[in-house]
Amino acid sequence: MNAKLNLSTVAEPRLTSLSHGGGCGCKIAPGVLAEILKGTARMPLPPELMVGIETADDAAVYRLNDEQALIATTDFFMPIVDDPYDFGRIAATNAISDVYAMGGKPIMALALVGMPIGVLSTGTIGRILEGGESVCREAGIPIAGGHTIDSVEPIYGLVALGLVHPGRVKRNADARPGDVLILGKPLGVGVLSAALKKELLDSDGYRRMIETTTRLNTPGPELAALEGVHALTDVTGFGLAGHALELARGAGLEVRIEWRAVPLLSGVAELAAAGHVTGASGRNWAGYGSSVELPAGFDDIARSLLTDPQTSGGLLVSCAPAAAGEVLGVFRRHGFADAAVIGEIGPSGTRPGLTVR
Repeated sequence: MNAKLNLSTVAEPRLTSLSHGGGCGCKIAPGVLAEILKGTARMPLPPELMVGIETADDAAVYRLNDEQALIATTDFFMPIVDDPYDFGRIAATNAISDVYAMGGKPIMALALVGMPIGVLSTGTIGRILEGGESVCREAGIPIAGGHTIDSVEPIYGLVALGLVHPGRVKRNADARPGDVLILGKPLGVGVLSAALKKELLDSDGYRRMIETTTRLNTPGPELAALEGVHALTDVTGFGLAGHALELARGAGLEVRIEWRAVPLLSGVAELAAAGHVTGASGRNWAGYGSSVELPAGFDDIARSLLTDPQTSGGLLVSCAPAAAGEVLGVFRRHGFADAAVIGEIGPSGTRPGLTVR
């Protein structure tokens, strides 16, 4: 006897099962991205554009007047977790981070929403948006509009706008020889997300993942006001190695990382050793590994952590050695207990690059 299917009793699919990649691991691989962009047209740039695409910085910055510059950025991705509210929180935190990474204060956001209508309920989609709104409230900004589409895979993110004094804009290209390098958050989000997708992440691991990915990088404006801070960026989809390389190439210098000093989220080394790594970490290495010098005995597990895609990762600060204590103090006051000095900036050899020791 045929029975009608009652759709109201059918469980919705896991959010992560609807996406081929989650969080900042969705980014196009760096080598492929470089190939795509190399043939794009370069229009004449207005003098007011202080930061554009020339150094792969975190956001565009447009000078409005002598006291204000507008920061504009956008970021969106597919689910990295199954809880819709947490997904919205992570995506919003990640998008707003780019404003902080330029040294600015966020002022408002626009929502970018692509959802598989008919696959996810309106209630689930609403919870994703509520999660994003909760983070914007925490950042003190409104979601002032946005755009929605019917999409095969769930996509959520923000256009984030901010303001900064033109004299306090912190690019990723202004590191100086002799600077020390400070990382604000521990690594390992990609590894945790890989374990989660296989349903092998325990509740403590999930808690650590949510805590780090929903922590706003609020130290950014205060760091930008410090005279000894020369360059800022955040570590996201290209991993620590990829974003350190952007610093090196932008400044024409060499970044040297002391791997033993790099903070890791609890348990990620063990999870990586068990095979819970993302495909994005391998694509990252394929895209820029030729510019990275590794020490003898640096194994595949360590390399996968070095290239692990971070979603809503930490700020990466290049500052004068004398300012390091002050920088760490700012991080501590904002609740970033794991912030640590992880390396230094030196003159380049034959070409800018990254050396891991």
